[in-house]
Amino acid sequence: MTDNSAVTKQAASSRSDTALLPPVDVIEDTNGITLCADLPGVPKDRLGLQIEADTLTIEGEVTLTIPEGMESSHAEVSLPRYRRVFTLSKELDTEKVGAEFNQGVLKLRIPKAAHAQPRKIEVRPA
Repeated sequence: MTDNSAVTKQAASSRSDTALLPPVDVIEDTNGITLCADLPGVPKDRLGLQIEADTLTIEGEVTLTIPEGMESSHAEVSLPRYRRVFTLSKELDTEKVGAEFNQGVLKLRIPKAAHAQPRKIEVRPA
């Protein structure tokens, strides 16, 4: 798997959007990979996941609400969205991706395809 990002710039029609890179941990085991992405301030309905060919795209729109009658005097998160793109290995089964999203943490599980799974070969006597 390859990470195709750095502060992401994407041309959309005639404008260009800049996005924050969410920190992502990638854990590989014999059965597949697990990605854990931190997306604080992103509600579930503003989270977008897409797999096209061998590319995984994670996008989220930040919605931080300021209580009525108050205004922000300082903001450390100045960009309203996250975006991260990964190139997936052909050994992964993208038809069986599982996703969980809880408290701003996205957890994706992508299993290895059957042909890439380790298997035991039985040896029979001759």
